Order: sequence, then C-alpha cells, then structure tokens
Amino acid sequence: MQELEAFRAQARAWLEANCPPSMRTPITEEETVWGGKRATYPNPESKLWLDRAASIGWTVPTWPKQYGGGGLSGAEARVLDEEMRRLECRPPLLSFGIWMLGPVLLEYGTEAQKQEHLPKIARGEIRWCQGYSEPEAGSDLAGLKTRAVLQGDHFLVNGHKVWTSYANYADWIFCLVRTDPTAKKHEGISFILIDMADPGVRTQPIRLISGASPFCETLIENVQVPANHLVGKLNDGWTIAKRLLEHERRMIAGTGERNRGDGRSLDELAKIYAGERDGRIADPSLRDRIAQQAIDTRAFGLTVRRAAEEAKSGAAPGPASAMFKLYGTELNKRRLELVLACEGTQALGWEGEGFAPEELLATRQWLRSKANSIEGGTSEVQLNIIAKRVLGLPD
Repeated sequence: MQELEAFRAQARAWLEANCPPSMRTPITEEETVWGGKRATYPNPESKLWLDRAASIGWTVPTWPKQYGGGGLSGAEARVLDEEMRRLECRPPLLSFGIWMLGPVLLEYGTEAQKQEHLPKIARGEIRWCQGYSEPEAGSDLAGLKTRAVLQGDHFLVNGHKVWTSYANYADWIFCLVRTDPTAKKHEGISFILIDMADPGVRTQPIRLISGASPFCETLIENVQVPANHLVGKLNDGWTIAKRLLEHERRMIAGTGERNRGDGRSLDELAKIYAGERDGRIADPSLRDRIAQQAIDTRAFGLTVRRAAEEAKSGAAPGPASAMFKLYGTELNKRRLELVLACEGTQALGWEGEGFAPEELLATRQWLRSKANSIEGGTSEVQLNIIAKRVLGLPD
C-alpha cells in the first residue's frame, strides 16, 4: 500500500508538470489523437502531450518497457488512471493498436514482430485498422472468404472487408484471411498484417445516419504480403481472432467513458434545459432516470474494476468481456438517450442557426451509439457467449 501511495504521488507530480492545461479540458472530435503517419494536430499541445506520455511509456502503461511500455503493474496502472481522471487529463493516444492488436502481439507474436510493431504503436507512429467483417461474413465471422495463398516467401491476398473503422486513415490493417479453403471454416483461417500503402489496397467510406463516416469498406486485390507477417500458426488464426475480440469487447464496453460529449454531466444538462428547484432537477421523472443512470454507471465501473483486480497480471479478458461489452454498450446508449431527454426540442437540430454546436454533436453521438450493440459482435452474440462460456448452459 505504501508503495502504491508513493507511486501515486510520483504520478500526480509528473502529470501536473507535463500535461498541459489545455489537455485537461473536454476533448473535441478534431483534437482526438489517433496517431499515424497522416496525423494532424490542430492543437499543437496534443502532440506535445502524446510525446511526453510516450517518452515514459504511459500511452501503454502495462506493456513491457522493451516494447515502448511503462512496465507498470495492474495496480499502478489503475492509480495512474485515477490520477489522470482527477486532473481531467485527456488520453494522450487512442489506438486500435493499443486496445486490440498490441495485446495479441504480446501473446502470439514473434519477438521480431513485437520489436517491429509495438514501439511504433506506443509512440503513435502507426495507425491500425481491423479487417474482420465481410459483406457475407458479419455475425458469422468464420464464414469469411478473403483468400491468402502462400506463394514461396509471401501470401497473395484477395478479398473484400467491410465496416473497417477509420481504414481511410490507417497505415496498416490486421486481417483475417482464409488460407485453407478445404478445411472446416473455423480451422482454415489465418491472422496476417498488411501494409495499407500497397496499391492493391483501396478504401471507401460508408456514410452512417449520424452524417459521419467512421466505417469503410476495404478492397484487397492481388496484394503480396511477406510470409513473416503471419501472426501465430498458419490456419490457427481463429484462436487469435477470438482473443482479439475479447480485448475489443472490453474496449467497446468503455465507450461511454471515452465519449463524454462536451464534458457536462447529465445532472448539469438537466438543470440547464429542464430547470432546477431547491438545487435539484425540477422534473422529478427526469431526475429519477438520471439518478438510476448514475447508480448503474457506478456499479458497472466498480464491477469492471473488481474483475481487473481479481484477474492475474497480464491475463486475457476471457468470456467475461462479453458481459462488459453487452452492459457497457447498452449503458452508453441509455446515457445518450438521456442527453436528448434533457435537451428536449434542442436535440432535434441537424444544422443551421438556433442550435449550439454541442447540441448538434449530441444528436450525432446519439445516432452513432446505435452501432454500439452491433460492432464487436452483436448483443445477441454476446448473450450466446455469456450463456455458453460464462453460465455453462447447454446449446
């Protein structure tokens, strides 16, 4: 305990000295830092904060130091997170490489692959996207048809991926491919890494009802991928795919924590739009719904923290990630429904005068949240996983 408190004091002092004041305010869409070769920094202090955090491994605090991490224990990482929240420090880097690819490379990658990719992820130099779903392989992911044929020292890859988030900004893609079309569909899949700079890789954004295009379809045509870009064993990619999905679901479960809109709480919003009486939200029905949301959010956060503390250091999330993904995404959707309930008719705006930027943002975030229960595996898929692998129910 004394060692943790000493680390807390050290972390607090470092953050106060190195996290610029403008990095402690609610983050805007334009200022979110994803890194990558084409990254831009409208606020130069975003890059400064990234570089400072990366210099001591605090973009990936629990990764080993030799791969760009901070080498912190799970307990120390939680203390660091608490101190960043206390100071309202923005995350220095958001990254699918951090949330998904990095953990599976640490578990399944060769030493050469770890040395090549992990430090670049930690420093925000390379931005990754995920090549899983296909037009005919969504919830039935093992039905994928993207083909990779081994030809000497390389794979020749052809296929069509869809819902590849931010593929139009990514430098590399981690991809599921079929390497043995004669095997059972779960047994003929491999996990490979593809450079998006290859001229055979093309992306096309998909516009959503929110008006934004975070998703893309990705076409891969006659792309030669070096054989040493295979992660794990040939035809054993489904094992890695399942593990990565556990990490992805844990990441999606925390969507509400990262997606805080303009920084105002539901209580504050309700008082602004619905009024207050004796220091409380004037509308008793809305007040009750917001109080329940606060209770559920607190309980969920404590449950996730307890699970993290009970897990062995460095352990994979396991099937419990399905529970967190299911509940966390529903909680986030409900939170954004409440934002609109607070704003009333001001939540109906799409563009033009009469609506503040944060009101227009809230409407788009609400629409975007509808995808939370689909991406990373639908809520129905999560319920099946919970039934089979958590509760042990029969098929």
